[in-house]
Amino acid sequence: MAEKRVFLGVKRSATGLRWEHRLTERQEMAALTIAQTHGVPDIVARVLAGRGVAPEDAERFLDPTIKDLLPNPASLTDMERAADRIAKAIRHREKVAIFGDYDVDGAASSALLKRFLSFYGVDCEIYIPDRIFEGYGPNPDAMRELVGRGATLIVTVDCGTNSAPSIDAALQAGAEVVVLDHHQVGGPLPVAVAVVNPNREDDLSGQGHLCAAGVVFLTLVQTARVMRLERPDRPQPDLLSMLDLVALATVCDVVPLIGVNRAFVVKGLVVARQLQNEGLAALARVSRIGEPVAAFHLSFLIGPRINAGGRIGDAALGSRLLATDDPVEAGQIAETLDRLNQERQAMEQQMLAEARAEADAELAGGSGPAIVVTASRDWHPGIVGLLASRLKEHSRRPAFAIAFNANGVGTGSGRSIAGFNLGRLVRDAAAAGLIVKGGGHAMAAGITVEREKLGALRAFFEEQAALEVFRLQDEEVLDVDAALAAEGATLALLESLERAGPFGAGHPAPVFVLPRHRLEDARLVGANHVRADLRSDGGGRVQAIAFRAAGTVLGDFLFASRGQTIHVAGSLSGSYWNGSRKVDFRMTDAALAS
Repeated sequence: MAEKRVFLGVKRSATGLRWEHRLTERQEMAALTIAQTHGVPDIVARVLAGRGVAPEDAERFLDPTIKDLLPNPASLTDMERAADRIAKAIRHREKVAIFGDYDVDGAASSALLKRFLSFYGVDCEIYIPDRIFEGYGPNPDAMRELVGRGATLIVTVDCGTNSAPSIDAALQAGAEVVVLDHHQVGGPLPVAVAVVNPNREDDLSGQGHLCAAGVVFLTLVQTARVMRLERPDRPQPDLLSMLDLVALATVCDVVPLIGVNRAFVVKGLVVARQLQNEGLAALARVSRIGEPVAAFHLSFLIGPRINAGGRIGDAALGSRLLATDDPVEAGQIAETLDRLNQERQAMEQQMLAEARAEADAELAGGSGPAIVVTASRDWHPGIVGLLASRLKEHSRRPAFAIAFNANGVGTGSGRSIAGFNLGRLVRDAAAAGLIVKGGGHAMAAGITVEREKLGALRAFFEEQAALEVFRLQDEEVLDVDAALAAEGATLALLESLERAGPFGAGHPAPVFVLPRHRLEDARLVGANHVRADLRSDGGGRVQAIAFRAAGTVLGDFLFASRGQTIHVAGSLSGSYWNGSRKVDFRMTDAALAS
């Protein structure tokens, strides 16, 4: 494989990265073919080619459809059993309980299934466990309680794969269970009617990139087929009208935006903009979204409010909101979630200041530990995942944040950097007896640890991870799609680029460099953002912003480089002001121009 080429000669940027051309020479040729064949701007063609889109697939990629990309649901292991059992519950008017997770994916998945069953007149309820007192996934007491309330079928969504004892409890109490999940398998599968999970070892569907709501949607498609075969004259639910919930979950669960996931989001956003779901409409109002709903709004405005219920309030609020058709109830729940989100933000700000101070003390005077581990008795366990994510960004290495209770038992969450499998490290720590329990995947993990073992856990992390983490840091690069002058950052270009989106996990946002632009000013805006005024050699001007850059190496570089000619890396985005849309440049890195 040919070595990547250095972009603009930047071997070490302000943030310590080497800039490289994202496109290989072969991809450069593919980009040229795409531009000439499909009539898209050269930069958009580069973005497509740089993400592996072949010229013959470009047109289909720019207009992804559910019809073209939806896999055959029956290709998933156990899917036909799951659909048959749910169809049986519909036929016999059974009481169905939906057991979901407390995050956005769990809430959306639960609401999807409830809306589907309600269409057929099935009596169903949603049960979301309390994050603090019950933890993740089904627990035996909750399963027995649901059976005691009359449920003869329990469907777990976004959980259940690794909950064999709890599902045994449901069976012994007299109910059957269907599992609809996407998490990695960590042991023997539960004895359920069906375990539909594209990440099962014996699942050959190739759909492991689906979030739980995607798995649920496929299950509803298959169940609707069963119902249609039984009675072709019976009215059918409009599944496409529920794609807004699938899009919300797909974006917020940060699953790869490839294959059908991309169609879920593109077509789901079309539905979301119609604000037909009362819950989403209410959330859009309290979030003050005054423009067409985009993936950004789902990820940064709507998703956090739904998650706030699971973090510091009533975990069932999100699923209730997304499942209701009552505008009054939706408005009340949305206002509650908005208030909880404000409380969460205040708590996070205080906790983050403490966590960063602890992390900076560890990192001071050298490279510091390979994995940052912070802990406190004063932190809320529902927010440690957010802290870990911020610490990972701040330190450019895997990070854990742990909240200890009065008994000295800590609930922790970790976030990783690309290339380092944090879930495997946590499983190794559990096998070594250093944590009470733990699990996760490559990029995120959760642990329960006793305070007296924290020192040994830190030492274990260092011993197991240092070599690989520091190697990954040394090899970290910024892949650049193209150079762009200030005068080229137009609304027309942005709209063309958006056809190649949405961007996210597995389909990274394009990175552009403004080469040799004069930094006329850099100033602090808001609490900790840095805004810069840039001018090109041709006289074009653009305002750029670096979010949360104050006090970082990037922010310090910008303040120190006023009046100088620099290269600036970042991405284009759009914002609305007084009813009109404008282009913004979001800075992520910079370097002095030689």
